[in-house]
Amino acid sequence: MKFAVATTSNGQVPVAAAGDELVVLSERFRGLSDIIEGGKGAMEIVAGILASKQAQRMPLHEAVFSSPITRFRRDVLCTGWNYWDHFEEGKEMRAQQERPKAPTFFTKSPDTVCGPNDPIAIDEKISPTWDYEVEVALVFGKNGRSISRTRALDHVFGYLLANDVSQRDLQRRHGGQWMKGKSIDGTMPLGPFLVTADEFDPQDETIELLLNGQVMQSASTRQMAFSIPDLIAEISLGMTVRAGDVLLTGTPSGVGQSRKPPVFLKDGDEVIVRSKSLGQQKNFVRQSDLYGGTDLVIEL
Repeated sequence: MKFAVATTSNGQVPVAAAGDELVVLSERFRGLSDIIEGGKGAMEIVAGILASKQAQRMPLHEAVFSSPITRFRRDVLCTGWNYWDHFEEGKEMRAQQERPKAPTFFTKSPDTVCGPNDPIAIDEKISPTWDYEVEVALVFGKNGRSISRTRALDHVFGYLLANDVSQRDLQRRHGGQWMKGKSIDGTMPLGPFLVTADEFDPQDETIELLLNGQVMQSASTRQMAFSIPDLIAEISLGMTVRAGDVLLTGTPSGVGQSRKPPVFLKDGDEVIVRSKSLGQQKNFVRQSDLYGGTDLVIEL
């Protein structure tokens, strides 16, 4: 099943795709988080709404989508260096040279999240090095701690696209760690669709990113260094993950900072992120006032 959040005259409403239509679910659910956290019972209610002739419907082609996930109980969970070609392309710019023996995790602020067609905010006063990263993200559907690899996929509700826009010099300014350089407001599109786990193979999907019409990243999720069951087992070791938590699973090679010369996002750029099963994002980069009234002096 494909879920989404559509923007209507009544605000943002949860919907489910049914052929060339979207079925509105807002009479029973405030958002998709209610469905995710509601488990089997919630999915049975959704099935009943889809079967009802009285359900409100709208044309799929007219929909304006927001991020499928709009309620977060914690930071967005993220994975770094999870495609070896991406790890290798960045070697000359970092101290870490040996391939890690376990996944590398970090978090980013939920306020980074924006919709699949919203502007991506940048501010040249904060950074001149705004980079793109296409990724598959997963959404947990069940709580769990120290989850085994054999049961890991049972804890996944579904999958969606993400663009983990990063500010490379902010990463270096703050000791090389990733949280701050990936946590600027309004910079990470999610969606458009949240596809349930039974309809998506997370280890056999091609993901792509185009910048102004040029393919910059294109790879299969088969190339992941650590599989999704590995990621879930590792991140949940001794740590509870909860229904609704989002985990990004890493980006392949082709990022802007590793190109010669480097390619960074600029005001007016068009960024498309796409996959056959998860849909397409289309965002324009827009110069915004993110620097605000700070008295920090950022050396660019």
